[in-house]
Amino acid sequence: MQLRGKQKRFLRATAHDLRPMFSVGKNGLTETWLDQLSGALDKRELIKISILQNSDATVDETKEFIESNTDIQVVQTIGRVMVLFKVSADKDLRKISEEVAAI
Repeated sequence: MQLRGKQKRFLRATAHDLRPMFSVGKNGLTETWLDQLSGALDKRELIKISILQNSDATVDETKEFIESNTDIQVVQTIGRVMVLFKVSADKDLRKISEEVAAI
């Protein structure tokens, strides 16, 4: 699903109260980390991640790594925090994506 401006605005507003669930630390970006991230997004559809100060990865590198290796979309980046969205594979867990599709 390619997101439009109003859809991204809705997702940013929905993610405002969320706390970062995943972190990119000194181990950097790995396939295992990406698999765990994808699994969490299958259950929640919208999460925040943070890039720690001791990480070698930059915000741009992290965004490129996530978007090029998965179907996860980066909705917003503020400092070292990113908001990620992915439509759940389980139809029973597609609450947010159904609201986004209606916009």
